[in-house]
Amino acid sequence: MFDDPSSPASGPTAVSPPEAAPESAAVQRFHSCRWRKAPEEGSPLDFCGHRDVQPMAGTTGFDPEAWCPDCALYKVRRIPKKRSPEDYNNSYRY
Repeated sequence: MFDDPSSPASGPTAVSPPEAAPESAAVQRFHSCRWRKAPEEGSPLDFCGHRDVQPMAGTTGFDPEAWCPDCALYKVRRIPKKRSPEDYNNSYRY
């Protein structure tokens, strides 16, 4: 069309939102760990609730980058699977 800067047809038509930075491996591991606790009163961030980590890291200053990459206490959070009724009935047959 025309090279008029005031024309609505010139320039980008839609502004795309900035892309979120991908999470690091440590943050992903922390989010899937069973020791991760939700924020408590006065703390805006999640923290590690393991009894060996919490006294050193605390609840307000926990940094997954410092703790989670080589954590020996890491355990995957598992979601229990729903069992079918046949699983219960087969265990009592003689």
